[in-house]
Amino acid sequence: MEANSRLLAGRKSSNISAAFHTSGGFSKRSTPFMGPRQNSARTHKIASHYSPGMKREVMFQKKIKRQNYVLPVKRAAIIRAVAVPVAPLPSSADSAEYRKKLSESYGFEKIGEPLPEDVRLKDIIESLPKEVFEINDVKAWKSVLVSVASCALGLIMIAKAHWYLLPLAWAWTGTAITGFFVIGHDCAHKSFSRNKLVEDIVGTLAFMPLIYPYEPWRFKHDQHHAKTNMLKEDTAWHPVWKEEFDSDPLLRKAIVYGYGPFRPWMSIAHWLMWHFDVKKFRPNEVKRVKISLACVFAFMFIGWPLIIYKAGIIGWVKFWLMPWLGYHFWMSTFTMVHHTAPHIPFKSSEEWNAAQAQLNGTVHCAYPKWIEILCHHINVHIPHHISPRIPSYNLHAAHKSLQENWGKYLNEASWNWRLMKTIMTICHVYSKEENYVAFDRLNPEDSYPITFLRKVMPDFS
Repeated sequence: MEANSRLLAGRKSSNISAAFHTSGGFSKRSTPFMGPRQNSARTHKIASHYSPGMKREVMFQKKIKRQNYVLPVKRAAIIRAVAVPVAPLPSSADSAEYRKKLSESYGFEKIGEPLPEDVRLKDIIESLPKEVFEINDVKAWKSVLVSVASCALGLIMIAKAHWYLLPLAWAWTGTAITGFFVIGHDCAHKSFSRNKLVEDIVGTLAFMPLIYPYEPWRFKHDQHHAKTNMLKEDTAWHPVWKEEFDSDPLLRKAIVYGYGPFRPWMSIAHWLMWHFDVKKFRPNEVKRVKISLACVFAFMFIGWPLIIYKAGIIGWVKFWLMPWLGYHFWMSTFTMVHHTAPHIPFKSSEEWNAAQAQLNGTVHCAYPKWIEILCHHINVHIPHHISPRIPSYNLHAAHKSLQENWGKYLNEASWNWRLMKTIMTICHVYSKEENYVAFDRLNPEDSYPITFLRKVMPDFS
């Protein structure tokens, strides 16, 4: 028995692998977990993360016909022999057991199977009930009422709250005005009203307090839907290019902070870069772009002075700037959670597949109920990418249909710290082979913000 125990202990020791810990770093109880590498056209490589302490870790890889994978196991100071056989490795990285382990390590509830190449986006759309595409004027205007009332309540809270309660008031109000964005978002997708003029007016007015020019955003957002997770062409966001990261030390530091600790507000940079430069738009779009810009500047030159006149500069910060920063937190968070994970690839236009990008490359993420209500269920994002013509109040019904017909292909999560930590500490520089390479793998010296996040961010899901 003693000899058998030593043999079993030695076998277990040889099977210890580098398991990717969702924090992206190393803890005393776990080792990094490296995802699968797949070499077929419809599959992909999962980003793995290595830290400066990598040399001390033991790596184990087992080759199979199509993939390499490494299973996570816990590391102990003393390995005790037990009278049970060593569990075999899964026969395929596409196995349910493997995806379950991967989803847990990333902070997901479920990671979907790769969608077959022969499935068309049209097939998925046709599987949805026709009623989810129907516009209901009562529900549409009810969403406007919810946003107006919740925003008014937030402003009253800001005016009445003691200073130590202001962060709560700002959080509520920032979430409430995100609802205005979602209303304008529906207008841009022609899912708010049957009347195009009504949609343009409501969309423009909903975007004005956010200083978002409606038409410029609409033109670029349409491109995001047409080219979701396509390298270069996707206008929502894309991974950092290695050439960009290596080009200049000052730029590199700015990128590390932007895609690291400031990532929940990176939509501000996107807002400035994409929506105010008339040269970025086609000649037939310029007239509408200029009208939207005029509306936004009118709010700035009339609304801001009125706020300052009534409440002073401090009042402008309290009543407008802080809620606006809260809005951008949700704008950035929704965007990166919907389309960013170590296992979700960005692809070149030659390799890109619309059905795979919209169904497999989009994430459904559940949030606390009050957030979903104030933000009009924009977090139910997979059906929105299958068809942007689905009104926000029908997204839950559409998602239920997708679960019934395409459920095994869906990526699903509930918002949690591990999910955010995975995105903010791993999903950085584009790699065709691994999807993402973390900043500190490429340049540890300039990546202190990333290692700092790994230490301080919670790691529970």
